[in-house]
Amino acid sequence: MKRFGLLILFCCFVGLFSLSAQMRSEFLLEKNWRFTRGDNPGYSQVGFDDSHWQSVSVPHDWAIYGPFSPYNDSQEVAIAQDGQQEAFPQAGRTGGLPFVGVGWYRTQFEASLFFPGKKIFLLFDGAMSYAEVYVNGNKAGNWPYGYNSFYMDITPWVKPGKPVTLAVRLENLPESSRWYPGAGLYRNVHVIVTEDAHIPIWGTAVTTPVVKREFARVVLKTRIARPERSEPSRYRLFTELRNPNGIKILDLQSDLSEFDMDCFTQELIVRTPRLWSPDTPELYTAVSRLYDGGLLKDEYTTTFGIRSIGIIPDKGFFLNGEKVKFKGVCNHHDLGPLGAAVNDAAIRRQIRMLKDMGCNAIRTSHNMPAPELVKACDEMGMMLMAETFDEWATAKCRNGYHLLFGEWAEKDLVNLIRHYRNNPSVVMWCIGNEVPDQQTENGAKLARFLQDICHREDPTRPVTQGMDHGLAVINNNFAALMDVVGFNYRLFVYGDAYKKLPQQILLGSETASTVSSRGVYKFPVVRKAMAQYDDHQSSGYDVEHCSWSNLPEDDFLHQEDLPYTIGEFVWTGFDYLGEPTPYYSNWPSHSSLFGIIDLAGIPKDRYYLYRSHWNKTAKTLHILPHWTWPGREGEVTPVFVYTNYPSAELFINGVSQGIRTKDTGITLEGTALDSVTSLERLKRYRLMWMDTRYTPGSLRVVAYDKNGKAATEKEIHTAGKPHHIELVADRRRLVANGKDLSFILVKVVDKDGNLCPNATHRIKFSTRGSGLYRAAANGDPVNLESFQAPQMQLFGGQLTAIVQTTEQPGPIVFEASAAGVNKAEIELISE
Repeated sequence: MKRFGLLILFCCFVGLFSLSAQMRSEFLLEKNWRFTRGDNPGYSQVGFDDSHWQSVSVPHDWAIYGPFSPYNDSQEVAIAQDGQQEAFPQAGRTGGLPFVGVGWYRTQFEASLFFPGKKIFLLFDGAMSYAEVYVNGNKAGNWPYGYNSFYMDITPWVKPGKPVTLAVRLENLPESSRWYPGAGLYRNVHVIVTEDAHIPIWGTAVTTPVVKREFARVVLKTRIARPERSEPSRYRLFTELRNPNGIKILDLQSDLSEFDMDCFTQELIVRTPRLWSPDTPELYTAVSRLYDGGLLKDEYTTTFGIRSIGIIPDKGFFLNGEKVKFKGVCNHHDLGPLGAAVNDAAIRRQIRMLKDMGCNAIRTSHNMPAPELVKACDEMGMMLMAETFDEWATAKCRNGYHLLFGEWAEKDLVNLIRHYRNNPSVVMWCIGNEVPDQQTENGAKLARFLQDICHREDPTRPVTQGMDHGLAVINNNFAALMDVVGFNYRLFVYGDAYKKLPQQILLGSETASTVSSRGVYKFPVVRKAMAQYDDHQSSGYDVEHCSWSNLPEDDFLHQEDLPYTIGEFVWTGFDYLGEPTPYYSNWPSHSSLFGIIDLAGIPKDRYYLYRSHWNKTAKTLHILPHWTWPGREGEVTPVFVYTNYPSAELFINGVSQGIRTKDTGITLEGTALDSVTSLERLKRYRLMWMDTRYTPGSLRVVAYDKNGKAATEKEIHTAGKPHHIELVADRRRLVANGKDLSFILVKVVDKDGNLCPNATHRIKFSTRGSGLYRAAANGDPVNLESFQAPQMQLFGGQLTAIVQTTEQPGPIVFEASAAGVNKAEIELISE
């Protein structure tokens, strides 16, 4: 009897082991990588000794460590999009960092979960660029486009129970980009082990063809990969649907037939669904279990949202049956001082800041997004326009994507759509940005080719692109074939486009391109295009823009006064490395001035202009400029106020300067851009005192509601002598995973806590405990200091320092010090 019991126990153990062994497994290759900038075919071989290479963790951007140099990818070009006719040297166009050239990565991992009959895959979220992947000395595959995710089956080159040597060669060509692209394995690398019969990577497609408040119909298509000689009738799919709380609400079983083309189709009805939107980012989960007879072969989880989207001519964009205007920004993929290396904490910080501004959408300009961004947008409530290409068949850059378009465009587009078609935050596909093909004979056919792929792979979302050849695309059928007409700038063609094009809606796919520097103000205050100054900055009064672009209010008027507009995507949400317009050839300019938020992640004044217009639920009252102007006593120093209240009164040292009220009588029809210096349109959205003179002391603003009642007030003061450092962390409780980040605002203030806007102290950083100093930035577009050095000079009296956790829980103490002021420290908790 005892022996019989042991036999039963043994059989149960074997059964449990077999069950667990059949489940898919996935892990990241983050640690224990070796890296070099050399190039040798022998680097791919198993026996190569890489012990002298640099030890790195992935994600890794090799170029962000610098040093900056005007010779790094210096391009002698004429930027046609900017109206340039003749080529000239543009040293900072791609950020002045050393991303050009070859780099190799090597690592080893154990294939302990890989047995005969299993499959093993590598999934790269992104590798910059021209990736060549070698497994145990054998070339397993390649993927040239650095922004896309791709995967490959490496089963033929892996031996069960033996270590796997992985080598990846990457190469960035000169003149291959118009901005800083980053370099290396800058996104995550996954190892996925499955059974021979399994659900492929990106193998599910969820749609919600009927969405009502009472119920929603959910359709789940699940592809399977199976051994060639196996009968389809052997396979069965069990799907369990879980609500946003993780509770099972439905389940369904389906059998596969020979007519199903290796794809299960399952339909479920969800009663009183919880709909996904930016305000309610509710997420459901489908857990699909694939059986071969009675044997569990795979378990695959799909996260999705229940929501409907639609474009109605003359009415707009509708989400869940409600009209929604896009209040969006365009963002490049770099994360400022972190470079292109993806980091979840940094991405989520950006989204938090944008949502507080009232932003509800991001355009991933001009490339495929990182999975971390899409996941965060799903979870936090941010719509996405997922973009693909900056070039098609015609070149912008000598070594740009046009070299790949013919062979790779469909492959790249298919990967993007299959990767993100289940993500509810993605509401539109964007197939291109300002492509020169807009005016070529074959251009419209290329646009149709790409849009057809989108419709084939995902018939539920509209397709657009950013067009800048306004009159041409209206008249040559190029714009007429798009689901959504997207114009980059070109406000002057909106009327003609509406009259001549069939869609009867227009999207500002890229707008504004206003330029400004945080804390820098230029006098006199007049509207200017392409203004340049000796300090390579732009005015924080938000009155300067590019020759092809405009100010925020110009777009506000079009979006409010033209009923067929469906929203805008401002260029850009954050400053980014590269494109230092208008300082094309003025080294050390090497980062943009377009951002609403600077490279350090510190809001510029413009942030509060957009917040006052977009965020209807939060109180906004912002005063500019600062009021510390030694040497300007008695000179005209205009004061602007950004607020969501209709009027406000300004006091200087207690003396009223009068009440200003937003002029809602100003309309698009009643104003024009005949004069580049005109500030007339601004009066509808800003409160401006243009004749005030600087006197040291205080500025106090009292905001009044629509009934003329005082609603809130704010006061700023002339700063005294710099006295001490203040530290403010965006998050003080962190995760001890070796990746979490806290962004610490460092500023120098006087004895009363007033910001010293002219302070330029060099701040030194140190950390102790369960964290380490990662990087810093000050938002100055000409600053050439290393992001990683434990010190940096203030810009506008402020900078941002970044602290990273280790894997050891405990307190982290960050200290900042500088000569002539009292130091400060702040304690964080990593748990």
